[in-house]
Amino acid sequence: MISILAQERLLGAALGSVFVGAFVFEQRRSIYRSLSDNASVRYELQERIFRKKSSDLAHLWNKAVDETLGPVVAYLSSRRW
Repeated sequence: MISILAQERLLGAALGSVFVGAFVFEQRRSIYRSLSDNASVRYELQERIFRKKSSDLAHLWNKAVDETLGPVVAYLSSRRW
């Protein structure tokens, strides 16, 4: 049979583990809750920024393609393709 001192130590370790586990769980839950509250605001802001950058990127892409392939299109047009 296990001694009383060993039983008390095991009980203390088990209760301590449960307490620390519950504490960590509550901390993580509050962190995730605060992140999800701020995520919608942050997502809308990122979406606006990305939309602006993507339209600028599309404009630059179209301009680069026009400048690069413009002579080819002009050549093919002159040859009646």
